[in-house]
Amino acid sequence: MRYLLDTNVMSDLIKNPAGKVTGHIRRVGEDAVCTSIVVAGELRYGAAKKGSAKLTRRVEDLLADVAVLPLDAPTDVDYGDIRAALEAAGQPIGGNDLLIAAHARALGVTLVTANEREFRRVQGLVVENWLE
Repeated sequence: MRYLLDTNVMSDLIKNPAGKVTGHIRRVGEDAVCTSIVVAGELRYGAAKKGSAKLTRRVEDLLADVAVLPLDAPTDVDYGDIRAALEAAGQPIGGNDLLIAAHARALGVTLVTANEREFRRVQGLVVENWLE
Protein backbone atom coordinates (compact mmCIF):
# COMPACT_ATOMS: atom_id res chain seq x y z
CA MET A 1 0.00 0.00 0.00
CA ARG A 2 1.28 3.46 -0.91
CA TYR A 3 0.02 6.83 0.34
CA LEU A 4 0.08 10.14 -1.54
CA LEU A 5 0.04 13.10 0.84
CA ASP A 6 -2.10 16.10 -0.12
CA THR A 7 -1.04 19.70 0.49
CA ASN A 8 -2.88 20.10 3.79
CA VAL A 9 -1.20 16.97 5.17
CA MET A 10 2.24 18.07 4.00
CA SER A 11 1.60 21.51 5.52
CA ASP A 12 0.73 19.87 8.81
CA LEU A 13 4.03 17.97 8.71
CA ILE A 14 5.81 21.32 8.35
CA LYS A 15 3.86 22.93 11.22
CA ASN A 16 3.73 19.87 13.49
CA PRO A 17 6.72 17.61 12.76
CA ALA A 18 5.90 15.40 15.77
CA GLY A 19 2.14 15.41 15.12
CA LYS A 20 -0.47 12.88 14.04
CA VAL A 21 0.84 12.56 10.47
CA THR A 22 4.28 11.54 11.68
CA GLY A 23 2.70 8.79 13.75
CA HIS A 24 0.91 7.44 10.69
CA ILE A 25 4.12 7.60 8.65
CA ARG A 26 5.89 5.55 11.31
CA ARG A 27 3.04 3.02 11.16
CA VAL A 28 3.08 2.59 7.35
CA GLY A 29 6.81 3.19 6.82
CA GLU A 30 8.54 6.12 5.14
CA ASP A 31 8.92 4.20 1.88
CA ALA A 32 5.13 3.93 1.60
CA VAL A 33 4.69 7.73 1.56
CA CYS A 34 4.94 10.04 -1.44
CA THR A 35 3.42 13.24 -2.79
CA SER A 36 2.59 14.75 -6.16
CA ILE A 37 4.56 17.35 -8.07
CA VAL A 38 1.32 19.37 -7.92
CA VAL A 39 1.48 19.35 -4.11
CA ALA A 40 5.17 20.33 -4.23
CA GLY A 41 4.22 23.28 -6.43
CA GLU A 42 1.48 24.37 -4.03
CA LEU A 43 3.87 24.20 -1.07
CA ARG A 44 6.56 26.17 -2.90
CA TYR A 45 3.97 28.75 -3.98
CA GLY A 46 2.81 29.19 -0.38
CA ALA A 47 6.36 29.70 0.83
CA ALA A 48 7.17 32.15 -1.97
CA LYS A 49 3.96 34.10 -1.35
CA LYS A 50 4.74 34.35 2.36
CA GLY A 51 8.30 35.48 1.58
CA SER A 52 9.73 33.55 4.52
CA ALA A 53 13.20 32.07 4.17
CA LYS A 54 12.52 29.86 7.21
CA LEU A 55 9.32 28.45 5.67
CA THR A 56 11.04 27.94 2.32
CA ARG A 57 13.80 25.92 4.06
CA ARG A 58 11.23 23.80 5.90
CA VAL A 59 9.33 23.13 2.65
CA GLU A 60 12.53 22.19 0.82
CA ASP A 61 13.66 19.95 3.70
CA LEU A 62 10.34 18.12 3.69
CA LEU A 63 10.31 17.72 -0.10
CA ALA A 64 13.83 16.29 0.10
CA ASP A 65 12.55 13.62 2.52
CA VAL A 66 9.31 12.65 0.71
CA ALA A 67 9.28 11.12 -2.77
CA VAL A 68 7.81 13.70 -5.18
CA LEU A 69 6.21 11.90 -8.12
CA PRO A 70 5.96 13.49 -11.57
CA LEU A 71 2.71 13.60 -13.52
CA ASP A 72 2.78 10.90 -16.15
CA ALA A 73 0.38 8.85 -18.23
CA PRO A 74 -2.22 7.54 -17.47
CA THR A 75 -2.94 10.52 -15.17
CA ASP A 76 -4.36 12.35 -18.20
CA VAL A 77 -6.92 9.60 -18.77
CA ASP A 78 -8.05 9.69 -15.14
CA TYR A 79 -8.13 13.50 -15.22
CA GLY A 80 -10.49 13.51 -18.20
CA ASP A 81 -12.76 10.85 -16.72
CA ILE A 82 -12.92 12.46 -13.26
CA ARG A 83 -13.49 15.98 -14.57
CA ALA A 84 -16.26 14.88 -16.94
CA ALA A 85 -18.00 12.83 -14.23
CA LEU A 86 -17.86 15.59 -11.62
CA GLU A 87 -19.04 18.27 -14.04
CA ALA A 88 -21.92 16.04 -15.22
CA ALA A 89 -22.93 15.62 -11.57
CA GLY A 90 -22.69 19.39 -11.01
CA GLN A 91 -19.93 18.87 -8.43
CA PRO A 92 -16.64 20.08 -9.95
CA ILE A 93 -13.55 20.43 -7.78
CA GLY A 94 -10.64 22.86 -8.03
CA GLY A 95 -8.07 22.45 -10.78
CA ASN A 96 -5.15 21.42 -8.58
CA ASP A 97 -7.33 19.08 -6.52
CA LEU A 98 -8.50 17.51 -9.77
CA LEU A 99 -4.89 16.89 -10.84
CA ILE A 100 -3.99 15.47 -7.41
CA ALA A 101 -7.03 13.17 -7.45
CA ALA A 102 -6.24 11.99 -10.98
CA HIS A 103 -2.60 11.42 -10.05
CA ALA A 104 -3.48 9.33 -6.98
CA ARG A 105 -6.14 7.32 -8.78
CA ALA A 106 -3.91 6.65 -11.80
CA LEU A 107 -1.16 5.38 -9.48
CA GLY A 108 -3.61 3.27 -7.48
CA VAL A 109 -2.50 4.85 -4.20
CA THR A 110 -4.47 6.13 -1.21
CA LEU A 111 -4.82 9.91 -1.07
CA VAL A 112 -4.21 11.24 2.43
CA THR A 113 -6.05 14.53 2.91
CA ALA A 114 -8.16 16.52 5.33
CA ASN A 115 -10.23 17.70 2.35
CA GLU A 116 -12.49 14.66 2.36
CA ARG A 117 -15.57 16.57 1.22
CA GLU A 118 -14.19 17.18 -2.27
CA PHE A 119 -12.07 14.09 -2.77
CA ARG A 120 -14.67 11.55 -1.64
CA ARG A 121 -16.78 12.60 -4.64
CA VAL A 122 -14.13 11.10 -6.96
CA GLN A 123 -15.23 7.60 -7.89
CA GLY A 124 -12.53 4.96 -7.45
CA LEU A 125 -10.28 7.19 -5.32
CA VAL A 126 -9.32 5.79 -1.92
CA VAL A 127 -9.12 8.56 0.70
CA GLU A 128 -7.84 8.62 4.29
CA ASN A 129 -7.66 11.52 6.74
CA TRP A 130 -4.61 11.32 9.01
CA LEU A 131 -5.41 14.63 10.69
CA GLU A 132 -8.57 13.45 12.47
